[in-house]
Amino acid sequence: MSARAIQTLQQVDRIYAEDTRHSLPLLRHHGIETRLWTLHEHNEEARSTEIITHLQTGASAALITDAGTPLISDPGFKLVRACQAAGIKVSPVPGACAVTAALCVSGLPTDRFQFVGFPPAKSSARQSWLQPLAQLTHTLVIYESPHRIIDSLKDMIGQFGEQRLITLARELTKRFETLIHAPLGEVLAAVEADANQQKGEFVLVVAGLQPADGDEAAAQVIVDLDKTLSVLLLHLPPKTAAKCAAELCSITKKQAYDRALKLQGR
Repeated sequence: MSARAIQTLQQVDRIYAEDTRHSLPLLRHHGIETRLWTLHEHNEEARSTEIITHLQTGASAALITDAGTPLISDPGFKLVRACQAAGIKVSPVPGACAVTAALCVSGLPTDRFQFVGFPPAKSSARQSWLQPLAQLTHTLVIYESPHRIIDSLKDMIGQFGEQRLITLARELTKRFETLIHAPLGEVLAAVEADANQQKGEFVLVVAGLQPADGDEAAAQVIVDLDKTLSVLLLHLPPKTAAKCAAELCSITKKQAYDRALKLQGR
């Protein structure tokens, strides 16, 4: 916990937490005696109204979560939105976040990534949820719980293939932290073989789909076509521009014309 976080939590009038039983030992360890109130998924909407009234008197409050950062697969969105609507300033106090922690050690590209949270609990829904994600070319970050980790890895193999690279990060920053960098099939085998690797909280960082050589070539044709059409369309009508572009890029006139219309938003 940062020095700023400790100071903030010592100075506010109230602290709202998911489960006061989880948060109290940590706060007391840092000498924070501020009164705790609950805010979780079941009472957030009603509690937000109460908090707004409290803050409008000039008082202050802080929101924490059991682990990680509020709003990242945790409560807080409704409260922040309500505060913004009421003109109340909301200021972040950065702290631990499993998404960024896992990305930093994944060894996978981080210039573009997508955090998708927890998969559905049932296998059929989970597979449907995973299917479109399997086609994305950027890195994915997925959360999973201990009692579903094996089933989720199996469903991921079904949609991503057992050779898709993945980093399984378990219990990040805690005593029994585990990091496994390997293809999905190997990760599943490692988790199944060790009951200890089936405990705790999981972050799965999944490599994006790597396009085949033919896909890369097709993508380059589109890039070249778009560049050509963007110049020709400044001076020629679509049909004439498409005819010229088709000859220059070695594609059919119809392909070039359809692309020209798309570029013009028609």
